[in-house]
Amino acid sequence: MKFVKMHGTGNDFVLLRARGDEQDWSRLAQAMCDRHYGIGADGLLLVLPSSQADVRMRMFNPDGSEAEMCGNGLRCVAKYAVDEGLAPPRGGRISVETAVGVLAAQVFGEKGAVERVRVSLGVPRFAPQEIPVLAEGEPPVKDLPLDIEGERLAVTCVSLGNPHAVHFAERPVAEFPLEDIGPKVEHHPLFPQRTNFGVARVLDRERMEARVWERGTGITLACGSGACAAVVAAQLHGLVGERVDITLPGGVLRVEWDGAGECYLAGPAETVFVGGWRK
Repeated sequence: MKFVKMHGTGNDFVLLRARGDEQDWSRLAQAMCDRHYGIGADGLLLVLPSSQADVRMRMFNPDGSEAEMCGNGLRCVAKYAVDEGLAPPRGGRISVETAVGVLAAQVFGEKGAVERVRVSLGVPRFAPQEIPVLAEGEPPVKDLPLDIEGERLAVTCVSLGNPHAVHFAERPVAEFPLEDIGPKVEHHPLFPQRTNFGVARVLDRERMEARVWERGTGITLACGSGACAAVVAAQLHGLVGERVDITLPGGVLRVEWDGAGECYLAGPAETVFVGGWRK
């Protein structure tokens, strides 16, 4: 079984071409993503045929659960589809079918090599039942109080195809105890489908920094949908403009949102190596 190892700003994935349910993908994701006994990755990405788009994407977390959306994974799938000749770009663009709909990807590079990808993550959703979060009142859900082992958090909740809770910190995000707080927020009873948890800090109206605990994965070097969620949440609080460069441990991503329409994510996508899996 041929695979390609790729990463988007340090968020790494194993990519496979597939046709359907010929494998137990959940079990395979657990095996391949294991960093000691497998290849090691933040997720398994399947690239499948689509009747609605150029290709279809499915994403499985290292714990075997299937995710609805993955922003950096979507960028890697776009590069993979172009590199493998599955989706020749039209006007520099291809389309990818995901669990939350067909999304557009714009590829950039020289001499046919894709180096950077800008993708749509769709229109952010704020209704509690769409995130989902067990919160009352009119959307958006801003500054929802959470008490986590004496740590008082205020989270803003948003869906970018998957659930996110964003907490704004005054100190550098590197100092926040994400490894302790993250799993407790992920499994908090207010989030019936669990949640991704991001801690973010606004540096100015065009710059932010963030770290993310990803549902089903843990701390990653970058989370594309988490970066978008952090910027959208900051906009809801009037803290940033429509275009923000957000620094994560793995590098810088650019997020664009006009406050009403689709949210866009841009950054590098790179191939690490190609290999074969025989287990």
